[in-house]
Amino acid sequence: MKKKIIIFFLILFTMICFSGCSKDNESTEVNTIDVNRTSYSIENINTENSININNIASNNIIANDTTNTITENNTTTQSTSSEKLLSEFSTRIYSKDSARQKNLEITSNTLNGTIVKANETFSFTKTVGRSTPEKGYEEADIYDSDGNKIKGYGGGNCQISSTLYNAVQKVPSLQIVERHEHSNTVPYVKEGHDAAVAYGSVDFKFKNTNNFSIKIVVETSKQYVVVKLMKI
Repeated sequence: MKKKIIIFFLILFTMICFSGCSKDNESTEVNTIDVNRTSYSIENINTENSININNIASNNIIANDTTNTITENNTTTQSTSSEKLLSEFSTRIYSKDSARQKNLEITSNTLNGTIVKANETFSFTKTVGRSTPEKGYEEADIYDSDGNKIKGYGGGNCQISSTLYNAVQKVPSLQIVERHEHSNTVPYVKEGHDAAVAYGSVDFKFKNTNNFSIKIVVETSKQYVVVKLMKI
């Protein structure tokens, strides 16, 4: 009887141990799976984020490169555009007279950007117009017909017309139509290379015999007058 009781308890003990061990193994397996799944999910999230970040960075680089290329091309196009320098000439400003300097600036601004079309004749006095106080012109030194130095509105304009004349002379396809020398020498160009102008009496004219237009660019500083002729 005692032997049977002992066997019964041994069997019961064995069943309890077997049941506990199974639950522990099952719990361990489940936890392991959960951990692996969690790790897998995190890995997927990181991978997706990496792809997104790379894509965004890649897109930004492409966009920036495209923008920079376009900007650089536009800049190059604007600087060169379709214009070509035909000639350039500059003269030094010797007078420090503020009235003369102001006249130079007004005439330069008026003349700057003038377009002379193909087969068109340019007139300095017609383009610039009469030098009047209403336009801001002041009295400065000019020469009368006898070569005497007197004061007159627009004094200084002849330096711009003379600078333009010398620029025109450097382009063989431009034909001088009208040009007059001063009644006395001027300090800014060599003798015989000047072009006197006076509204209603003497003018400087040239004809553009080319099949393209020409733009006159005039820049005046405190020391120089610069004229450029551009093919457009």
